[in-house]
Amino acid sequence: MSIDSFDTDSLHEHYSFEASKGQEPLRVDKFLMNFIENATRNKIQAAAKSGNIWVNQKAVKSNYKVKAGDKVQVMFEHPPYENLLVPEDIPLDIIYEDEVLLVVNKPAGMVVHPGHGNYSGTLVNALLHHFKDLPLNSDSRPGLVHRIDKDTSGLLVIAKTATAMTHLSRQFFDKTSTREYIALAWGLFTESSGTIEGHIGRNLKNRLQMDVFEDESLGKPAITHYKVLEDLRYVSLIQCQLETGRTHQIRAHMKHIGHPLFNDKRYGGDKILKGTTFTKYKQFVDNCFKLLSRQALHAKTLGFEHPITKKILTFNSELPNDFRACLEKWRAYVGAIE
Repeated sequence: MSIDSFDTDSLHEHYSFEASKGQEPLRVDKFLMNFIENATRNKIQAAAKSGNIWVNQKAVKSNYKVKAGDKVQVMFEHPPYENLLVPEDIPLDIIYEDEVLLVVNKPAGMVVHPGHGNYSGTLVNALLHHFKDLPLNSDSRPGLVHRIDKDTSGLLVIAKTATAMTHLSRQFFDKTSTREYIALAWGLFTESSGTIEGHIGRNLKNRLQMDVFEDESLGKPAITHYKVLEDLRYVSLIQCQLETGRTHQIRAHMKHIGHPLFNDKRYGGDKILKGTTFTKYKQFVDNCFKLLSRQALHAKTLGFEHPITKKILTFNSELPNDFRACLEKWRAYVGAIE
């Protein structure tokens, strides 16, 4: 049976991947677990059982072994995106608001918009409850000018009118907006400041990760400027300013230069990468992981030109409690051993 033999009218999530040249033979259900965020193995196996996983245009079972060059496609069922745009009474931390825009402080753990595995409880669901007739961006997402990761906290600007959406989106595209982040990264930096450049694209073996490539055909140009704010012996508090806004840009760039963000599970920062072998130290780091159970990244500063007044607006947000508690714990630990 070929892909054209299936009725896909009720299938709304379509993923397509090509196995890289270095792909070792691997069961298709395990292969897809590395490519599709929040998809459980049971859901993938159910898709295979329904005949909705195809390799090279033919339906396969979940035990099919993916090989180099295979083209893998999968369809899942979930409500159409427009059916996910349901207003939900979720509190918003609004830093600033006027007639054309607002700035919100997103908590860690909140997804910005509905998507696979996150069908409710998102920032967009909250916005639709508090505001009517928000303009759609180029991806048909109400109000969103830009986004940050689920487990990254911090500032986002939201457009309330089509004019504001166009004006603000152009600033992000033209790199005239200001975005500064605070992060805790593993290791000590040899330079107090620097710039990381490299094309960011999907990791060739794990599509849930982004990677940095010299080859421009494998990713989009990305530039991150960083400055070390505090040396904490085994970790460093840094400020990062984005010149571009690629998916996972800071997380991928920091891993690329050997400084993964603290407790960044996706990029290997949830392991002890620097420090001693003492049991007490391991327990200390584990306690820090529990305090800050996500990547140590906060969107602290956001600046842009107001679409109507043309004035430059700049907003700052404090580090959230989990980040601050972890940071204070590191400071106390380093102070005690010096």
